[in-house]
Amino acid sequence: MQQARTLDAQRMTTPGANRGLLEVFRQRYLLSLIVRKEVQIRYRGSIFGWLWSYVKPLVQFVVFFVAIGVFLGLNDRVEFFPIYLLSGITVVTFFNEAFSNGTRSLVDNAALIKKIYLPREMFPIASMMIAAVNTVPQIIVVVGISLFFGWAPSLASVAAIVLALVIIAVLASGLGLFFGAINVTFRDAQSFVEIIVMVAIWASPVMYEWTQVARVAPEWLFVLYRLNPITAAVELFHYGIWFPLGPGDASPLPDLWMYGLIALVTSLAALVIGQLVFRRLEGRFAQDL
Repeated sequence: MQQARTLDAQRMTTPGANRGLLEVFRQRYLLSLIVRKEVQIRYRGSIFGWLWSYVKPLVQFVVFFVAIGVFLGLNDRVEFFPIYLLSGITVVTFFNEAFSNGTRSLVDNAALIKKIYLPREMFPIASMMIAAVNTVPQIIVVVGISLFFGWAPSLASVAAIVLALVIIAVLASGLGLFFGAINVTFRDAQSFVEIIVMVAIWASPVMYEWTQVARVAPEWLFVLYRLNPITAAVELFHYGIWFPLGPGDASPLPDLWMYGLIALVTSLAALVIGQLVFRRLEGRFAQDL
């Protein structure tokens, strides 16, 4: 009898109790339903469906090769430049989609938030996972094109790719929680995020090589440049996809692995801060929405 009462007490929890991100992953089934629904909506009414996810990066590759590589002559200055550019854009696109959608996720799901209880962190996290699913076809296309040009990955290359994606996933989740919570009360946050997203592709070596920054920037500014988590993630992805092709005299970003680990720690710190701010503002969500 005593044991039964103990088990009942363990099962009983305060209604609406929220353990934050732990609660989100405890309710994995609900999270998977949200992700599946949003992914299906993306191609609802489309004849070709997921095929478009593979066509778009292929078209991007052709455009980069002809318009930027041939017409602007970057194919001569940077070997395998379309692959360099497409791999960098893959990382930044993942970040931009996850961050932007995470910021809007609470406002976009206002009706659901006001009607039923569920961990509100689920919406920014689902936005990151949806962005990850949408990025997979682009990664497959980049890898496929690289294989055609002789890509032979090593264990270090694969580790660099995985670390780059983890950095972006954690960073985008933390920033999505932070700005998503603020955006509920102050919709200016969304406009601020749009500026960050616009600058992100130029604040990291996507359209250019890091050596161009090293030549013109003072040492302290170059250090700050390397401390940018997106810079580290892009260069790790380049290290995994582009460098195995043997592009001329190219060299990795100095101390790449060290800055990659710093980027991971920075992203984890952003996740913790985002969760703390989210929990602090969560009580006002239903009222402000």
